[in-house]
Amino acid sequence: MSRTLLSGTQYTLQTTRDVVHVASVGASLRRYTHDGRDLVVPFEADQVRPAYRGAILAPWPNRILDGRYQFGGEEYQLGITEPKRGHALHGLGVWLGFHAVAERSDSLILVATVEPQEGYPWRIRLETTYNLGADGLTQTVRATNESSTPAPFGTAAHPYLVAGLGQVDEWVLELPARQVLLTDDKLRPTDLVDIGVDVDRFDFRCRRLIGSAEIDHAFTALQRDSSGHATVRLLDQAGQGVAMTWDAACPWVQIHTADQADGPSAPGHRIGLAVEPMTCAPNAFNAPPGDPRGPTLIAAGQTVEAQWTIIAIDRR
Repeated sequence: MSRTLLSGTQYTLQTTRDVVHVASVGASLRRYTHDGRDLVVPFEADQVRPAYRGAILAPWPNRILDGRYQFGGEEYQLGITEPKRGHALHGLGVWLGFHAVAERSDSLILVATVEPQEGYPWRIRLETTYNLGADGLTQTVRATNESSTPAPFGTAAHPYLVAGLGQVDEWVLELPARQVLLTDDKLRPTDLVDIGVDVDRFDFRCRRLIGSAEIDHAFTALQRDSSGHATVRLLDQAGQGVAMTWDAACPWVQIHTADQADGPSAPGHRIGLAVEPMTCAPNAFNAPPGDPRGPTLIAAGQTVEAQWTIIAIDRR
């Protein structure tokens, strides 16, 4: 007798050197290996996904403070999904069951719908495409507003990248950002400042060892290439690792060194680096109109999209 696994239906994409496993709950990137080595922190198929690993974050990424926001003259209250801090965390799509509408050996399209509900009364169709090729694993998220009124929206990825053996402390980071959003002890955003406010903690424009730096912050003012893409690189000390690049739809990136409150004894402590390209800032739904930190406004019937790619860096 077959049974449904805890992370949902399983899908596998494969090329000569790369294997990708995707779980239907949250359309989550469950595992990605290159020549047998992990590029992201994996989880088991018959496991409740830990720490949002690989999930699509939508219709908002990061946090909405206290779960409250105003839109169109109305005040809304979302469910609190981060009880220790009292916020609404990572949107409504992370526990949806996505289903496949197209599947090949190297590509996959999954869809799900965020139904109108208290706190977010819009219907949003989410479609994500995974394409695996010589240039890595590219994920595209498309959101269509199937409601009759404009909807606030944001999305992000949530992989924990892995450079090689060991932990975050032993890896080298390249992060092309000039500004960082500071937070208080409950991760409430405070000031957007130049990374020079704390060079040791925030300035990785020139690649260097992460060491003991503890980071759980959103960065912006990203340096981009001629095609509008920004790239984070994570390497072990022999030069092997992984890169993540994303398009202009994501002006922000959250970086998290996976520190756990209970320290080294806690499962998952500093075992990967969360790199989360975001279409909007933390607490975006509370940004003033026109503020660049705010969400995308999707008109009725409109579709918006964002894209990012994870690719192996081989030792030279």
